[in-house]
Amino acid sequence: MPIDAAKALAAAPRTGEITWTSKDVQLYHLGIGAGTPATDPHELRYTLESRLHVLPSFATVAGAGSPGVISGLSMPGIEVDLARVLHGGQSLEIHRPLPTEGTATATSRVAAVYDKGKAAVLVLRTEVADADGPLWTNDAQIFVRGEGGWGGDRGPSARPEPPTGEPDKTVERPVREDQALLYRLSGDWNPLHADPEFAAKAGFDRPILHGLCTYGMTLKAVVDTLLDGEVGRVRSYTTRFAGVVYPGETLRIRLWRTSGTEVRAAVSAVERDDAPVLTDTVVQHS
Repeated sequence: MPIDAAKALAAAPRTGEITWTSKDVQLYHLGIGAGTPATDPHELRYTLESRLHVLPSFATVAGAGSPGVISGLSMPGIEVDLARVLHGGQSLEIHRPLPTEGTATATSRVAAVYDKGKAAVLVLRTEVADADGPLWTNDAQIFVRGEGGWGGDRGPSARPEPPTGEPDKTVERPVREDQALLYRLSGDWNPLHADPEFAAKAGFDRPILHGLCTYGMTLKAVVDTLLDGEVGRVRSYTTRFAGVVYPGETLRIRLWRTSGTEVRAAVSAVERDDAPVLTDTVVQHS
């Protein structure tokens, strides 16, 4: 079996130094669609170095995404075909606002391995701290198709109840044709998002958008529409990737305020009859 759960869980964490600059932050923001209109003062906070703030989802690519998902798939006990890999979910806990540039230590490990029968699920955890203490904790849930069935722990099955009633806000965000090509420059080089032949091998008509790009676009919509543009208010952000997005499509993002400190979101692809893209999406904030 290509995945040895016991070996993966017992492996020593990988620790490395990561660095980022304001240019990396700006590139990430452009990759998730910031900067339109280019002279809008609200957008300039994402694109102009003299006004720059950092959307917390930048944490998923800081240091060019390394150590990250691709690196995690080479941990001891894990040997998988990248074409069978799908990003199933993402959770991010922010310990304090992200600086526009920095150097930090990232420690990554396999936190859990679950047997879903037809697939294995790996939880890859990265904890990042700088000289002043913890910055963020990032969990990626990775589905590896065809690698389940060894009789292991199936993992948690509870899911949050979907929000009810009409959303407090609905926004639509276009995905440019070149969005995946731009986003991948922040460090996710999986050919699934750029190479038509590789995408076909993985069962898709054409390259798909990175799930983490949709993840960032959605958090930006939450911050801009319900949090007064204040990125420092975000405390945590969790989602489940329910479907793919193709470059050129439009995201419909429905938002509910479910408490004074929680926003729920549901994201769908407009052109495919509102096919679900992100579900179980929760932003906790101050």
